[in-house]
Amino acid sequence: MAYKIHQRLTLIFGVIFAIVFLGIYAYLHRTLTEDAYRQIRESLERELLLSKIYVEKADRLSEDWDTVADLMGEASGLRTTIVGVDGTILGDSDLSSEELKSVENHLQRPELQKALKSGLGESRRFSTTIKKNMLYMASAFQLKGQDAFIRLAMPLDHISVVSRHLSEVLVVSLLSAFVIAVILSWVASLYFSRPLIEMSKVAQKIASGDFSQRIFLPNKDVLGVLADSINYMSEQVRMRIEDVAKEKSQLEAVLLSMSEGVLVINREGRILLMNGPFKKIFHVTEEPIGKNTLEVIRNIKVQEIIDQVLRQPQGVESAEISVLLPEEKIVLVYAAPILRASSLEGIVVVFHDITELRKMERVRKEFVANVSHELRTPLASIKGYAETLLDGALADKAHAEEFLKIIHMDAERLARLIQDILDLSKVESGNLKLDFQPVAIHEVADGILEGLQRQINEKSLNIRNDIVETMPKVRADEDRIAQVFLNLIENAVKYTPQGNRIALSAQEEGGFLRVDVTDTGIGIPEEDLPRLFERFYRVDKARSRELGGTGLGLSIVKHIVLAHGGQVSVRSQLGRGSTFSFTLPIA
Repeated sequence: MAYKIHQRLTLIFGVIFAIVFLGIYAYLHRTLTEDAYRQIRESLERELLLSKIYVEKADRLSEDWDTVADLMGEASGLRTTIVGVDGTILGDSDLSSEELKSVENHLQRPELQKALKSGLGESRRFSTTIKKNMLYMASAFQLKGQDAFIRLAMPLDHISVVSRHLSEVLVVSLLSAFVIAVILSWVASLYFSRPLIEMSKVAQKIASGDFSQRIFLPNKDVLGVLADSINYMSEQVRMRIEDVAKEKSQLEAVLLSMSEGVLVINREGRILLMNGPFKKIFHVTEEPIGKNTLEVIRNIKVQEIIDQVLRQPQGVESAEISVLLPEEKIVLVYAAPILRASSLEGIVVVFHDITELRKMERVRKEFVANVSHELRTPLASIKGYAETLLDGALADKAHAEEFLKIIHMDAERLARLIQDILDLSKVESGNLKLDFQPVAIHEVADGILEGLQRQINEKSLNIRNDIVETMPKVRADEDRIAQVFLNLIENAVKYTPQGNRIALSAQEEGGFLRVDVTDTGIGIPEEDLPRLFERFYRVDKARSRELGGTGLGLSIVKHIVLAHGGQVSVRSQLGRGSTFSFTLPIA
């Protein structure tokens, strides 16, 4: 877990204090130890001087030197040794008279050699006699006219005791000072880090999106300037984010309002953005951002266009492609480079779904071809018979009358075709004005059956109107619904063999009234059912023309019913008859 800032400051100060206090300890320990040793040495030197004076007096009194050494050692608390000029031990405060006899010659001792040369000598070493580390200090003096030596010795244990005492004092003092310093640094760091902690919290909130946070510091020192800078930065970031969000929302609004698909990719060919229409065109269901274009839409033609722009980012590339899945579509593609300072940053690709446009063009071409064909046939017949009459057939009364009947029939056929084309054009263009009123379907059906009674009687058909008077009225334009009935019943009469049956029925279906026109005619092949309501589509072209059909009746029925908010459908079995159904909203 990360330390807080004041804890880190305290830790840093603690380490600094520890290093400083350890240095102070090492320096003071060494200095005080050396000073203590110097004082002990000076004290030992003074004791030696007094001892020298004493032994010089003792020489005049001719006392026993071992006794003198014992008295001096007892008085000073130091080991006192009197050495003769030849190095023989004359007296020693720590040795008895008997032990003196076995003590080795001391003339070569370092302190005696130094005293012999300069009058005073010292040495620190381990004493083999008393088995201790000792500090020896010796001075030369005259004994019966010859050089002799007096030597004082102090165990170094005394210096260790002093050094240990000094160490204890230093450790306690410095440790106390260290603890106090750490506590003070903790308090100071807590005080001085409080603004930094506050700024850190505010910065975190700003980073998380809360730009309303501000830092207020009364002191205009370095931290105060930093706080003002953070406040200014927060305001600037907020304004920039608002600008970016506004631009983004505007861009999203533009993209969402576009009916064209839009794809934006970077210079590495990775997808940066795509809108809803693009996903709909290519049936994209997975998350596309960051993926290669070919991974998402799997259309090699689109990838070739993108690669071309990546290789030569100079102009707009366009092509018309075909999309087969989930359904066949024709798409017009435009790809343009995104340049910044003449450097390619990415590509924007726009996809126009022109499927309906191409379909309309195809329908228009088919319509023109069909209309031309439908008009040419009766016109050719009229022209041919008219020319025959003009060439002299008019004098032949029998043939002239027959030719005039044919001309009249073809003229009526042309009139019906032109009227149907006009009606269909009005319905498809939305210019057909409908007068919606409550309409009784059974009355409309009775009126149409009455008008077709002659054709019904000629074929001895059994037509039954099972639409009861109690059926609810529908919201419809009565004239247009009569046209629907006329086309459906007329077709049923045309394609039902002599003596067969036709039935009209109706029933309610969830707010709609469904009307069925059922015949027992020749029926319709199953493969022709999906296209039955297309313009000029005929199952049996020769038979249809023979019966005077224009090929537009069912298409007109479909568009009129759709204009009323209903639906049209057909069920049929070849050789057993058909049922045409349409629905209308109940008034």
